[in-house]
Amino acid sequence: MSGKAFFDTNVLVYATAEHDARWPMATALLAGGGAISTQVLNEFASVARRKLKWSWPEIRDGLAGFQILCPNPLPLTVATHDAALVIAERDGVAFYDALIVASALEAGCSTLFTEDMQDGRRIAGRLTIRNPFV
Repeated sequence: MSGKAFFDTNVLVYATAEHDARWPMATALLAGGGAISTQVLNEFASVARRKLKWSWPEIRDGLAGFQILCPNPLPLTVATHDAALVIAERDGVAFYDALIVASALEAGCSTLFTEDMQDGRRIAGRLTIRNPFV
């Protein structure tokens, strides 16, 4: 991987799923460091509680660990929101995915790791979408 990486929520989820075939890749990616946003943290908390049935202390511990690997999560700001609107319209990306893309661009990342968007797609001429689980 060249350049700074940004991680979508699914990478964090798989990094906690030791019995999932995607676990080794997710943990290896996160171990290399990168960037996340508060949206990613919020989505992880929701998935951990609703689908994984984690307790609140487990969720807090997991979130703290992710913030060690990916310090200083990007906040969701009005500027990020406005950029996401442009991306959604211009690139035909679903709005919540466009928020992730906007945050990755704001962080200066060159790669967005996610399984939710088209692998190999380039956005704004400087961000490449990569599905590490294919």
